[in-house]
Amino acid sequence: MKNKSDVSVMLKEAGILFAITLIAGLVLGLVNELTKDRIRIQQEKAVQEACAAVFQAAASFEEMEYEPDEALAQELSATGVKVGSVYRALGSDGSQLGLVVESTSTEGYGGNIVLYLGVTNEGMLNDISILEISETPGLGMLAPEVLAPQFHEKNVDSFAYTKTGASAENEIDAIAGATITTRAVTNAVNGGLKAAQALTEGGASNE
Repeated sequence: MKNKSDVSVMLKEAGILFAITLIAGLVLGLVNELTKDRIRIQQEKAVQEACAAVFQAAASFEEMEYEPDEALAQELSATGVKVGSVYRALGSDGSQLGLVVESTSTEGYGGNIVLYLGVTNEGMLNDISILEISETPGLGMLAPEVLAPQFHEKNVDSFAYTKTGASAENEIDAIAGATITTRAVTNAVNGGLKAAQALTEGGASNE
C-alpha cells in the first residue's frame, strides 16, 4: 500500500503533466490563430498563380459552384481522379474565355497529385500546372518539367501515354521509370477535361 508521501508525489507529477499539456495546447492554439490567415493567403496566392499559368489570356478568375453528376463522379473515381474547384477564366471585359479545373489523382506513386488545367470555350487545353506532387526524386518529380509541357495547346478529347515515343496529337511520352506517375497525371488531365466538357455542354461557358 502506498503511503501518503507516494500519493502526494504522484498527484504533484500528474499536476505538472496536466499544466504542461494545457500550456502546450494553448500555445499551439495561439500559433494556429496567428498563422491560419497567412497560410490561407498563401494558398489562395498559389491557386491564383496556377490559374494564371494555365490561362495567361485571362484577366481574372472567378470560382464557380460545381459538383460532377453521379455518373461522371463514378467514371472519374474508377481512374482515381477527383475534380475539385472550378474557376471561370474572364477577359478584361468580363467575358468568359474558358475554365480552369482543379483535378486530383489519388494514384500517384508517392500520394496525391494535384494539378490545374485551363480549357478554352472551344475545348483547347492551354496548359497544365502541377500544384502538389510528392513522387520519387529524379523520376516522378520530373513531371512538371517533362510531362506538363507536352499538354500545351492540345485540342483533343482525352490523352494516352506511350513508352515508345508519341506519334499522335493525343499521346504523351511517359517518364522513363515513372509509369505510375505518368498514368496518374494523364488520368488527372483527362478527368479535368471531362469536367470542362460537361460544363461547356451544359452552358457554363456562356453564363
